[in-house]
Amino acid sequence: MDSLKELSKSRSFDGNVIRYSHESKELGCEMKFHIYVPPAALTQQKKVPVLWFLAGITSTDENFIIKSGAIRYASKEGLLLVCPDTSPRGCKIAGEDDSWDFGTGAGFYLDATQEPWSKNYRMYSYVSKELFQLVNSAFANWVQTDNHGMMGHSMGGCGALNLTFKNPGQYKSLSVFAPICDPSNGKLGAKCFKGYLGDNQDLWNQYNPSHLAKSYQGEKLDILIDQGTADEFLNTDLFPETLTKVQNPNLSFTLRYHEGYPHNYFFISTFVEDHFNHHSSKLNKFC
Repeated sequence: MDSLKELSKSRSFDGNVIRYSHESKELGCEMKFHIYVPPAALTQQKKVPVLWFLAGITSTDENFIIKSGAIRYASKEGLLLVCPDTSPRGCKIAGEDDSWDFGTGAGFYLDATQEPWSKNYRMYSYVSKELFQLVNSAFANWVQTDNHGMMGHSMGGCGALNLTFKNPGQYKSLSVFAPICDPSNGKLGAKCFKGYLGDNQDLWNQYNPSHLAKSYQGEKLDILIDQGTADEFLNTDLFPETLTKVQNPNLSFTLRYHEGYPHNYFFISTFVEDHFNHHSSKLNKFC
């Protein structure tokens, strides 16, 4: 709390876009994140639900909040939006900046067990514990601390699924764009899992949504998945139908394929309103 610093603030759709930094104990470095505070919280003094967005490989805390057009819908639906970064930054680990798909910008929202990554690359605990608690405490005047939803894209879609499945009840709504659904069998996922977790397949399963979905026992979740047919990673990394074929009465999946759409923010911005409507229908019923 003492290290939380406001870096910037901009008015948008009658709410505020604010960027913060803080010293993360989990990651051992300074981290940045964005929030959008809707007018319902600012001017109507209502406590509002919280919607998290986890971004994909190479992204930062800025991509979604700048590129997706989400602020309009966060304002309309009265949701406080939280956008974390995708990895630790500046930890001076040898090789962390050598490739786009491992290390900086590619934390995969897991807790690494392999040296030299295990000290800093703890994005699972950072997002689901440290930052979750910080948001609830630092913004207690704005948020409903027991009413959070989760959304993500690509690697962040994988993270959104995993965090929700592994923490039943912590996130009450869930949707994803082009998620990595079976990372153990994809090029990107297998590279990161081997580097961060070693060869232990039991550890890999702890961060594989298609495995976790089989044993999920929380409250019923209706999960919206949007996927473009022109996505260059669809057949090498994403495998959405591996997830949606899981038979679990506590999970239902709506998988929508969109002809000609790729793996980018043009795709996300086209369908982001649907996702805010999905989350609002779940989260605002608890208000």
